[in-house]
Amino acid sequence: MVKKAPRRTAERILEVTLELFNRFGEPNVSTTLISAELGISPGNLYYHYPAKDELINSLFDRYERSLNEVLNASDNVRDVEDAWFYMHTLFELIWQYRFLYRDLNDLLSKNRRLETHFQGVLKNKTRSIRALLESMARSGALRMDAREMEPTATSMVVVLTYWLSFEYVRDPRNALEPASAQAALMRGAHHVLNLLVPYLETQQRTHLLALAGAYTSP
Repeated sequence: MVKKAPRRTAERILEVTLELFNRFGEPNVSTTLISAELGISPGNLYYHYPAKDELINSLFDRYERSLNEVLNASDNVRDVEDAWFYMHTLFELIWQYRFLYRDLNDLLSKNRRLETHFQGVLKNKTRSIRALLESMARSGALRMDAREMEPTATSMVVVLTYWLSFEYVRDPRNALEPASAQAALMRGAHHVLNLLVPYLETQQRTHLLALAGAYTSP
């Protein structure tokens, strides 16, 4: 049996750092803890990432690339079924990099590069959600005045961006643990899409309520 080549150290550092950031929160994870978890010397860690901000920025770059791939698919959403899957895909990605959202304000206050790039993330999310609304309107799944699309898209992005913060405040000990992931993501998808209820065609509204009932808990 052919042995797999060992993972490059730099990539392994990022994977372990992401796991620690997600588990404990970025402010609570030092480079000393990261190197100890990896079983490498601090000098080896600094060789690949000379500062903690470089770890954060590298993880953010990976997140942003994956996010843009998802956002670019929004104009393929035609109905509630598509929208439910799309939102859950977005929430799964946010969950994978949840430390960014858990500690968002703190991270932005300390990292100028992250601050400017995250402003771009918000713009891209809003553009993507507006494209989703326009696509659903063209297919007849919803009726919405063009003047309502921008504020509705913005409201959806606010919920999408801060949902995990809400979950954390609601249940700090358990909300961001892996066992809570699916329930939290389903609730998030439901509440984002619930903003569309006044605009959905009758069958689409009924289908959204059925999806929410099947996949979310009270």
